[in-house]
Amino acid sequence: MARGVATGLRRASALALVPDLCLRERDPRLELAALTDIASWAGRFTPSISLDAPDAVLLEVQASLRLFGGLAPLCEAILAGLDELGFAGQLAVAPTPLAARWLARFAPGSLTVETSELASRLDLLPLAALSDGKAVSSDSMDLLTGIGVQCLAQVRSLPRSGLARRQAQAVNDLLDRAYGALPDPRRWFVPPERYLTRLPLPAPTDQVDTLLFGVRRLLAGLGGWLDARQAGLERFSLVLEYERNRQQPESACEIVLGALSRDMARCQLLAREHLSRLPLLAPVDALRLEADAPHLLAPPRSDLFHGDNGQDGDPGLLLATLRARLGPDAVRCLAAHPDHRPEHAWRWADPALPDGPAADSSAALPGAPRPLWLLPEPRPMAQPAPDSLLAGPERIESGWWDGAEVRRDYYVARRHDHSLVWVFRERLPPHGWFLHGYFA
Repeated sequence: MARGVATGLRRASALALVPDLCLRERDPRLELAALTDIASWAGRFTPSISLDAPDAVLLEVQASLRLFGGLAPLCEAILAGLDELGFAGQLAVAPTPLAARWLARFAPGSLTVETSELASRLDLLPLAALSDGKAVSSDSMDLLTGIGVQCLAQVRSLPRSGLARRQAQAVNDLLDRAYGALPDPRRWFVPPERYLTRLPLPAPTDQVDTLLFGVRRLLAGLGGWLDARQAGLERFSLVLEYERNRQQPESACEIVLGALSRDMARCQLLAREHLSRLPLLAPVDALRLEADAPHLLAPPRSDLFHGDNGQDGDPGLLLATLRARLGPDAVRCLAAHPDHRPEHAWRWADPALPDGPAADSSAALPGAPRPLWLLPEPRPMAQPAPDSLLAGPERIESGWWDGAEVRRDYYVARRHDHSLVWVFRERLPPHGWFLHGYFA
């Protein structure tokens, strides 16, 4: 722009002014994908959304005004949210969808609520409003320009029958729809069941802070998609696409939230932990975020004084943070397993899976006492004195099906230091004695 390039110049003219100008071909598919992302995000404001391709999203917000505190706060929230998504938006309000589009294009910031004010606002718009959206042919526009028409008020003053005879009936139809004389129904936008969005980076990078900046933009759209559904996620995937002509085209990391949530601050914190420990095979060229299987999320409970309901913290977030920082196998818990052999009566369990082994309540506890501390391997010991055996024997014979058969008689014994231990005697020769656990 500083060197004279402006909108409307032809390609050859622009290159004549700036020979080193970097030109990119327009991609309507990417524009439609961006428009779809904005429409999915806008579901947090109203469920009544319509796409007005190629560059507009229509929101019916009458029913949402009370929720957001009025029209002005709602418009401020929409513009602030668009900025978080990385888009610069022009916004206007009008009683008809076509009027709202024209005002947003040629008089951004107009808030026309009453139908009685609509005509006076639209009359001031330039003639170019009719060509917005390509609904009026170039011949009709040349006709109006040739007779000196400059604004919509002058078009309305022309004889309607004369325009119709000159193949300009589309002008009359457009004006009637914009001014409210004809209905203008629109097809409602249905947000996708699976959220998938991609963000090409301005330049390939291997800096985590730069990647996090892009992740914030992707999470802003994900938050709107979840708000529209009043739902939350337990996990989502972040995919890093590397530069072209690389042996490894992309790598993915699954981010587990630790609880059903749609808190984007939580998602960003866990994404930072994953990216900080993820080895980058090459500079990252684009980011992709994938999420599916949203679940209905109840609104947070709050009392009259907005207390914390007795909650001292979020154990799910702590667990997810530790797993992201230390690795998925670094944080585990124990779960009972139905097996009579002590060394096989437990399993490692994944604490992030509520329906996994940790939640298995079918493993019944034995009636006989069991030590809290079980040795990794039974330790050979001398035969204890008869008066030191306090309880037993408890006979355990099991494991013939997997090659780890045991035949033992267990006792509770007291050692010379008065500690209680769990010992057993092998039933097979040479009938050795072994220490297997400590009670205290």
